[in-house]
Amino acid sequence: MQVTVETGEGLERRVKVQLPSEQVNAEVEKRLLKIARSARLAGFRPGKVPMSVVRQRYAGQVRGEVLGDLLQSSFVEAVNTEKLKPAGQPKFEFDSGATDLFYGYTAVFEVLPDVELRAIEEIEIKRPVVEITEDDVEHMLGKLRQQRVRWNPIEREAQTGDRLQISFEGKVGGEAFDGGSAKDIRVVLGSDTFIDGFETGLIGAAPGSSRTVHAEFPADYRIANLAGKAVDFEVQISSVEEPLLPEIDAEFVRDLGVASGDVQSLRQEVTANMQRELDQKIHTTIKQQVMEALVKLHLIEVPKILIDAEVERLHQQAMQEVKAAGHAGRFDLPREIFQEQGRFRVALGLIIAEIVRKNALKADPARIRKTVETLAASYEQPEDVMRWYYNQKEQMAAIESLVLEDRVVDWVMERAKIEDQVTGFVPFMEERRQ
Repeated sequence: MQVTVETGEGLERRVKVQLPSEQVNAEVEKRLLKIARSARLAGFRPGKVPMSVVRQRYAGQVRGEVLGDLLQSSFVEAVNTEKLKPAGQPKFEFDSGATDLFYGYTAVFEVLPDVELRAIEEIEIKRPVVEITEDDVEHMLGKLRQQRVRWNPIEREAQTGDRLQISFEGKVGGEAFDGGSAKDIRVVLGSDTFIDGFETGLIGAAPGSSRTVHAEFPADYRIANLAGKAVDFEVQISSVEEPLLPEIDAEFVRDLGVASGDVQSLRQEVTANMQRELDQKIHTTIKQQVMEALVKLHLIEVPKILIDAEVERLHQQAMQEVKAAGHAGRFDLPREIFQEQGRFRVALGLIIAEIVRKNALKADPARIRKTVETLAASYEQPEDVMRWYYNQKEQMAAIESLVLEDRVVDWVMERAKIEDQVTGFVPFMEERRQ
């Protein structure tokens, strides 16, 4: 077998392989002899079919099978000999015709890049340092009360925090526009549900009254022809309701699932839940910083075939979420919007794999179990959920992968420059990454 490797654009490689005709012919003859020993053809006893007839009947089929098998085995041998790492399945191009000496083909594929790990000490990580205070617990209890608010109809003028039932029609430049009107909807003043100026324009409105509200669409509004435009809304106010918050008493506590009705027990449970959420947010924040820093530090070329596969996976996942939200068939997300994320994830995977390989990192079984316990903790029967996970090979493989990623994060944090950033619980938990 003769092998020639040509370097194409980027990570593309063209491996040309020539197989000796005598090797192909010998394998064809071997298989024809095997067929002849058991062939059943009309007019001949089993095993007595002349080879000339066997060749005439089966030679074409057998030669195709032999070439296919030799193609696969010779390709594997060729890439191993040349120390190539294919990033995906190759495309085979067969030579136009065999010669007396050789059968030939060309395999075209991309290779995985060589990842040379750089100095992790160059990475800078900002580590959140957050403490849960009594004020934070009170704030959370306030949110729990708000979730169970009752609305009481009133006749006074509306103020911030009240809920109004309204109908409205909006006009830009005196002209109505699509989506600019609604009937009998509810809005809580101060909730920032509507564009700037709309809710504040309703402060002081009385039930049964009408008023004109002047507002303006933001400059980056999602509908381009409305962006930055002034708008007038004619609004009819049907009713005004004030919020009535429940007292934090035994009934309220039991309603939240604490059977004893003890307020202190509720505070302890709320604090524990807040701590779990905080720990998870800190972990996620640090992990995201580490992953972004690794990709930025290692500017590697990524095989297009892997990017395309990841983009397709992200697209399918997003469309499933669209379907679950009840929007199936209404629109299709363009694959282009996942291109950058797809490239990032593939590059990150290659970098993590090299860190794991070079440093012999492994997923600790104790950490795997702790992860499963954390996932199961939010269910009513955690032990049943844990047993379910351990019986699901795909789920456990995904968890092991996550644990291994966390092991890489630990490895990086042991070497990177760490800057602690002290912040409050509420601002930290409510911040949103761009």
